[in-house]
Amino acid sequence: MKLNRRYVLAAAAVAMMASAAPAMADIKFGVAAEPYPPFSSKDASGTWVGWEIDLMNAVCAQMNEKCELVEVAWDGIIPALTSKQIDVIWSSMSITGERKKTIDFTNMYYNTPTVIIGAKTGDMDIAPDHLKGKVIGVQVSTIHEKYLQKYYGAAGAEIKTYATQDEANNDLAAGRVDYVQADGSALDAFLKTEQGTACCELKGQVADDPEILGEGVGGGIRKEDTALKEKLNAAISALAKAGKFDEITKNYPDLIGKMINPKE
Repeated sequence: MKLNRRYVLAAAAVAMMASAAPAMADIKFGVAAEPYPPFSSKDASGTWVGWEIDLMNAVCAQMNEKCELVEVAWDGIIPALTSKQIDVIWSSMSITGERKKTIDFTNMYYNTPTVIIGAKTGDMDIAPDHLKGKVIGVQVSTIHEKYLQKYYGAAGAEIKTYATQDEANNDLAAGRVDYVQADGSALDAFLKTEQGTACCELKGQVADDPEILGEGVGGGIRKEDTALKEKLNAAISALAKAGKFDEITKNYPDLIGKMINPKE
């Protein structure tokens, strides 16, 4: 069958344009689809910003890889990883033994203490027995929920869960819960807002429990993705050695001196 020369040329042009089109992102980084400042949130234009977003961009540049940020609901972020909707969880997820049963992690890229905040009463006693009968808010499916259930729920406090940290903070400000527990840096950011300054104060740091609170924050990856894990770890190490973590943190003054990062 003869083909019209014009048709052949047109088809060739389409093929060339298709081959020149930009490729899809090589690595999909999953971020919880809610604000978690100062680590990740959207600015007025709808662009994701924050310490963890800056680090993601630096890691991708170090690996010389094209990356895509994908928004995922926090309580579905591990299923999104295992079903290959995303390739990396990059959303302040703590490395714990329980999660390691399902997924693997990169090396730690930051760690901060766990704290409790509450209304401005001057009462700084956060012993579990002292909070008996109180209502404590916490984001669902987090290490903080597990910690509160083990120590405070067992001592008689009511543990109230929320889909997002913002919702827990808002209920604390409104007086619908007595306390909130979360990552120290995230709650410090809330306490510095107009809302947080008006209502609440830092009550204290909880006693450590590495089994529940984990080994710091890392990137969640599928167990079989060993090559990706090696690339991510090499990038994290290279950035730490080059002082990139300190460089990024300088843009977030409230984090300076309040978090632990890898040294190399």
